[in-house]
Amino acid sequence: MIQSRTQVVVRYAETDMMGVVYHGNYLPWFEVGRTTLLKELGLPYRQLEADGFRLPVLEVTAKYLRPAVYDDTITIVTTMRERPLLRIRLEYEVRRGEELLATGATVHAFIDREGRPVRPPASVVATFGAAFKAID
Repeated sequence: MIQSRTQVVVRYAETDMMGVVYHGNYLPWFEVGRTTLLKELGLPYRQLEADGFRLPVLEVTAKYLRPAVYDDTITIVTTMRERPLLRIRLEYEVRRGEELLATGATVHAFIDREGRPVRPPASVVATFGAAFKAID
């Protein structure tokens, strides 16, 4: 299992008339978690794009447990439980301190610049392999 943590401070613009974070704003936080995890592994998304690869979202789920509000400092915990082959599945926890606010997951696949599904590049496979081997 590979895990990453990143913090975000809730902006006023992310809240709704009830003063809580609008549900759709959790998805960009999942993206922050995903790109942070990849960057920490040595696979910055900018480099993947420069190399001609994209990781579109194929599936997304979210479960909201407690509301986040303006100026909360939240932590996005991103977890990759299995070594990816053709698809990458990531799980997310959004926390305020120890309090679990939301959970979610995304599934991604590699595509090329023309939008065709492709296998992940050898360098990506090697990086994921090394990361999982280091924790086995």
